[in-house]
Amino acid sequence: MMKHLIEKLKEKEPRMIEIRRYLHQHPELSFHEKETPKYIESFYEGKDCKVETNVGPNGLKVTIDSGKPGKTIAIRADFDALPIQEDTGLAFASKNEGVMHACGHDAHTAYMLILAETLIEMKDDFNGKVVVIHQPAEEVPPGGAQAMIKDGVLDGVDHVLGVHVMSHMPAGNIYYREGNVQTGRDFFKLKVNGQGGHGSSPHTANDSIVAGAYFVNAIQTIVSRRLNPFETGVVTIGSFDGKGQFNVIKDSIEIEGDVRALTDETKNTIKKEVNRLSAGLEAMFGVECELDYHDDYPALYNDPEFTQFVVDTLENAETDAINNVERCEPQPPSEDFAYYAKAIPSTFIYAGASPENGDIHPHHHPKFNISEKAMRVSAEAVGIAVLNYLK
Repeated sequence: MMKHLIEKLKEKEPRMIEIRRYLHQHPELSFHEKETPKYIESFYEGKDCKVETNVGPNGLKVTIDSGKPGKTIAIRADFDALPIQEDTGLAFASKNEGVMHACGHDAHTAYMLILAETLIEMKDDFNGKVVVIHQPAEEVPPGGAQAMIKDGVLDGVDHVLGVHVMSHMPAGNIYYREGNVQTGRDFFKLKVNGQGGHGSSPHTANDSIVAGAYFVNAIQTIVSRRLNPFETGVVTIGSFDGKGQFNVIKDSIEIEGDVRALTDETKNTIKKEVNRLSAGLEAMFGVECELDYHDDYPALYNDPEFTQFVVDTLENAETDAINNVERCEPQPPSEDFAYYAKAIPSTFIYAGASPENGDIHPHHHPKFNISEKAMRVSAEAVGIAVLNYLK
């Protein structure tokens, strides 16, 4: 059965590449996906499966039912793009101005469509069901996962398996980690209101820039002095809007920050401390603070038992696409797959996708690109795990 799956995926690899390149040329932003869901729906026309559209915001749920009793596993791929002007020079570069698949979601959808087609063709060979989650809006909070879960995408599902292509990891390898594997994310906006005045007479004003600058420095002590040294947390100030005239004391300034933490407990600690420092700023400088703090994606937790099942399965698989299966370090970015993992035992793995030419750029970069070999690696890894789980 595994050999048959691998042969089929190898045969269909050119179609995977063709689909990825089409999607790459036609990216759509989170919560604005219109044509991509139609494209995905049309792919399943005439195939022996159940397709549900408008699950969550623009999502699709595809059920492949073997007709025999058994377990149910879900496999997920996202399909949204980013507000980035592409600068790759690829022949199939984005045709949509200012929008780019700079995170690999085009590859996720391409491998998933071909894998789903193959599992439909092989459904007499396994028991139970496969639920394919085509998810929109991974990139922008609140994300697409929560709404899809609310609309029942996980009803009756025992586990969810996902994979992400990674441009900084060697192509041909699969990477995994049990437990906390990707950070949770929050973000905040702080408006500091003082009293404006002339630069020559600061005693008649209340300088919001001085107060804001103190906040920027003080907030770094959250990680250095409020977190256990063995906890992972990051607070980044990405914007300090205080532009004005050189000789004018501004009435107010605005600060925006990004928070990452490897556990939800650490994330909550940072939130508490940001609120405390904001209140302290008012007392220390006599300013008024308006703090708008947003709880965003939770930390991603891979169920150890299910993760080990997937790892054991792949390590014992006979395939020429997957070179190695390696344990990796936790990954700093956040991922709304975390919501599936909070709902039921799940695991999220990584497919190395470093371009063969060595021109490696990080995710969300205008020159981001991947080795297209990573798609068959992803399809085989997920497909082999699914078949072994449902055999």
